[in-house]
Amino acid sequence: MYRILEKQSLNTQVTKMKIYAPAVAKKAAPGQFVILRSHKDSERLPLTVADYNRAEGSVTVIFQVVGAGTERLNHLMVGDSLSDFVGPLGNATKLDGLKKVAVVGGGVGCAIAYPVAKALFERGTEVHAIVGFRSRELVILEEEFRAHSAKFLPVSDDGSWGEKGLVTDALRTLIEGGESYDEVIAIGPLPMMKFVSLLTKKYNIPTVVSMNPIMIDGTGMCGGCRLTVGGEVKFACVDGPEFDGHLVDFDEAIARSSMYRPTERRAHEDTCNLFGKEVE
Repeated sequence: MYRILEKQSLNTQVTKMKIYAPAVAKKAAPGQFVILRSHKDSERLPLTVADYNRAEGSVTVIFQVVGAGTERLNHLMVGDSLSDFVGPLGNATKLDGLKKVAVVGGGVGCAIAYPVAKALFERGTEVHAIVGFRSRELVILEEEFRAHSAKFLPVSDDGSWGEKGLVTDALRTLIEGGESYDEVIAIGPLPMMKFVSLLTKKYNIPTVVSMNPIMIDGTGMCGGCRLTVGGEVKFACVDGPEFDGHLVDFDEAIARSSMYRPTERRAHEDTCNLFGKEVE
């Protein structure tokens, strides 16, 4: 079974779990994801591989508690086992030939950006990490990013952590200050990735974004994760999850991502009531 080896609260909303899954750990790579179920009757949750240890046979995931599925997952403890844990799915991040890269992470998307930054750094790539959160209390993986980047630029919306501003402000300052990049990798909320891509397009810098839309089966058959890239329909689970940020139709993706929010909210409230937990 997929036993939980470690569990850590990174902040009030985000949890890190290390799970025993040797078959997945054997083949996992940065940029890929898994689909898991905490219980047999739980929804399927697509979560990016945040780290892996092949010798230990473990895979680490980081998730934000936003709906019923993540709420139920978060109530499991060390020693408990997950019902299902399938992966690795999706295509791994392309790392070859990159000498200097800006990795831009926003919010819980930093859990996806970090393994990419780590893998690049360990290959000898010069990594400039720009990491943004709304405020200091939401910060995760600060020390990990610092340890795996030549430059580390923390920013926050309210100025309580690092520089006050947006990740696009920090990226623009670097570019206009003379930094040149083989590629920018942006991972975070859809609006953040949209505006990073608009900025880098002005400077003709290749940009990769990681798309995590509504996803169900992870095989491309259900069509739930479809998005438009360069005028063509793509499926994030099999064609991605990484795409050329200059070609993604972000407005369509943002509109689709909000379709089920009311339903998700109600399901989360029902689950919290079941556990006697106050909805945040």
